[in-house]
Amino acid sequence: MRSHVVSFFLLAPAAITFTALPATVAAQPATPEVYSLQVTSDRGLAPGSRLQFRLEGTPRAKASIRIRGAQSMIPLAETSRGVYTGRYVITRDDAIREGDKIRAIMRRGNRTVTASYDVPQGLGNVASAPPPPPLRIERFQVGAVDRIEPGTEIRFTVTGVPGANAFVNLPGVDNNVALREVNPGQYEGTYVVRRRDTLDPNGPIVATLRMGDRSVNMNLAQPLVAADNRPPAITNLTPREGDTVAGGPATVISGSFRDRGGAGVDPNSVRIMISGRNVTSDAQVTPDSFSYRAPLPPGRHTVDVTARDNAGNTVRRTWSFEIASGPANVPIQILSHVNNGQVDGNVTMVRGRTAPMAEINVRVDAVPPVVGQFGVAQNVLSRTIQADSNGHFEFSFSSPFPVPGTRYDIAMKAHKADITTESKLVLYQRQG
Repeated sequence: MRSHVVSFFLLAPAAITFTALPATVAAQPATPEVYSLQVTSDRGLAPGSRLQFRLEGTPRAKASIRIRGAQSMIPLAETSRGVYTGRYVITRDDAIREGDKIRAIMRRGNRTVTASYDVPQGLGNVASAPPPPPLRIERFQVGAVDRIEPGTEIRFTVTGVPGANAFVNLPGVDNNVALREVNPGQYEGTYVVRRRDTLDPNGPIVATLRMGDRSVNMNLAQPLVAADNRPPAITNLTPREGDTVAGGPATVISGSFRDRGGAGVDPNSVRIMISGRNVTSDAQVTPDSFSYRAPLPPGRHTVDVTARDNAGNTVRRTWSFEIASGPANVPIQILSHVNNGQVDGNVTMVRGRTAPMAEINVRVDAVPPVVGQFGVAQNVLSRTIQADSNGHFEFSFSSPFPVPGTRYDIAMKAHKADITTESKLVLYQRQG
């Protein structure tokens, strides 16, 4: 409709408009009056041309137009006080010519007035309006989503002819998704999935542009849900890599599946191997996790878990842990210094060894050789570090007053598998 309206107003100044006093008036006193009549045409007097009428006269009357050569009477509607408008599309059966009589008829109650006019010269030569632009959709796109669930936002973009009404039909959604023209010919809109929707992402998703009684459609060619090509992950392992756990009636081996944005893990695809033995049938497996509980002999054990999501992406996770032959032990051995040893310089590096992957809490306090010289003992390091897979760890600290005789009290606490071991180390700043 926008293209048509623009065309009409461009042509309106060139159309023939007349305002005339009636040539003859047949009425009785107090009858309604016709003051003026205006006529415009968008394409002259050819079939398909649209004539527009504007009559001014007595308010609250009934008005109509009769044109010689036209097959039908043309009713007018009072659109504002005393102003009556209407239109007529010339058909192939009509034969309207310049100079033909036009009668404007007004009735009010039982009183009628008729005003006669002529179709003005030149009205048949009005230039034809250009045909409306062809409707077309050049591109229909969607921002692909990871999955369809309540709260998911789906963003659509349609590019085509400007000035149209645009919407998208989603299978399983009650109402069309209206799009807004953000730039000439570019339409955008968003739909938020609701719980009651039965949206089928594999069904036909259709965009429509509509102008008046014309419309054009285009099916979405790309998938609504992005292809799942990322494998799931196996996380939250118990025991952790390198752990040493105490032996007992049963050891629990467990983990979680995470397939963020994917199709989810297929429980039937999960396989759990412990030290070369398939224990899957004795484990509890869901799309989100797995768990196996059984007594294990002392020594090193390797867990090998494989799984596949519903899109066919596979994952494998292998890790090892120790079952202690006796009470589990987390020793702390200092490799870089002896107790009560001496150190040089401002920075001291300490290296040691404990159980693989154990956590070590370290605290270092510096005590000046003379009380009151630099105040009381001062903390220079407090942190938690983790040993590597071989149990090695290291840390360093700087002295706030590296004067000869300064004492460094080092407290270490190693923790693993609910077992904690404490150890102390004392070092002195070397005499100059």
